[in-house]
Amino acid sequence: MTTTDNAAADAPLDVRALSKLKWRCRRGLLENDLFIERFFARHETGLTVRQAQALGVLMDLSDNDLLDQLLGRKTPEGPQAEPDVVQVLEMIRHARSPD
Repeated sequence: MTTTDNAAADAPLDVRALSKLKWRCRRGLLENDLFIERFFARHETGLTVRQAQALGVLMDLSDNDLLDQLLGRKTPEGPQAEPDVVQVLEMIRHARSPD
């Protein structure tokens, strides 16, 4: 990845992209929605393009597999084991409702 690519990936997510990402993150299981809702409440203003892409990888999982990842019942493997994806997974796991 070039310096320009890194800079673009680390740029803040624009409002339109954030809206699309939130729509994509809607899930069928309430438990997943609760994790994701808290994640956005805590991190949406500082999300980068890189983090949005990593979150997209997690959203490719089925609802049950995503919940297993969020609860730590399964170890990330394949694309979910990429460092950026693991970082976002940890951010979701540790998100708390804003004070």
